Amino acid sequence: MLAIIAAVIFGLALLLDLANVSLGTVIDGGTLLVAGLLCMALHLAGVGAGARSLSFRRRR
Repeated sequence: MLAIIAAVIFGLALLLDLANVSLGTVIDGGTLLVAGLLCMALHLAGVGAGARSLSFRRRR
């Protein structure tokens, strides 16, 4: 899920950079790039992967 969010953020940052548009003084292409990298890092670290079941069943 975080990888999809990162892809959307990267796409938005690319469009803003190509159009030379800024969404204010705080949000610009660099800010979106850092946000996308943060989402990718969290995805690679395993955050947001979902809860895993801790119940183990023995097979016979």
